Amino acid sequence: MRKENRIRVTALSSFLVVFIMIGAAYAAVPLYKLFCQVTGFAGTTQKANSLPIDISDRVIRVQFDANVGKGLSWDFSPAQREVSIKIGEEGIAFYTAKNLTNKHIKGSAVFNVTPPKAGYYFSKIDCFCFQEQTLAPGEEVRMPVTFFINPEIIEEPDMDDIKIITLSYTFFEQIEDNQDLTEDSSVDLFNNMLLKSYVSMKKEPYNG
Repeated sequence: MRKENRIRVTALSSFLVVFIMIGAAYAAVPLYKLFCQVTGFAGTTQKANSLPIDISDRVIRVQFDANVGKGLSWDFSPAQREVSIKIGEEGIAFYTAKNLTNKHIKGSAVFNVTPPKAGYYFSKIDCFCFQEQTLAPGEEVRMPVTFFINPEIIEEPDMDDIKIITLSYTFFEQIEDNQDLTEDSSVDLFNNMLLKSYVSMKKEPYNG
């Protein structure tokens, strides 16, 4: 192959690699979210259709954490830092979000719990994270999350040490509507979540 042709092939290959990496970075957030919700990866919580019948006397403290991704000008925080509930009992908490800009912004929340092994047993009946949230300029909203701790946790010996569960949300500006989300912010989210995660067995959602 002539030198000029080799240079062209190398340049084209490099361009394609960069293009694919950028595309993967922009897709990282929604793909990671979908993957976690399907597989139970990264301490992802479960979605339930109903409350369990049995309520245990064992109490677990649930703490709440809130974060915003790079480039999202929202004030996002839990209305309460902690609640104590019995296993199987319905709990409710609220988060507040305020748009600090002069434009409409659509956001989507990524969520998980720590310790990650508790993710399967933390079931949400209703949550603002199940759908996108659009805030008008300066708008502030109060968003509920309804949840319970699955009684099956009692049957697992390796869950006996669970005294505190932290529910954490990170809001990101919806990618397809976001002109300011950079490649770095998507890659940072993807890498950070991978580093903090471990693989848990796929199980079906609790249905009461």
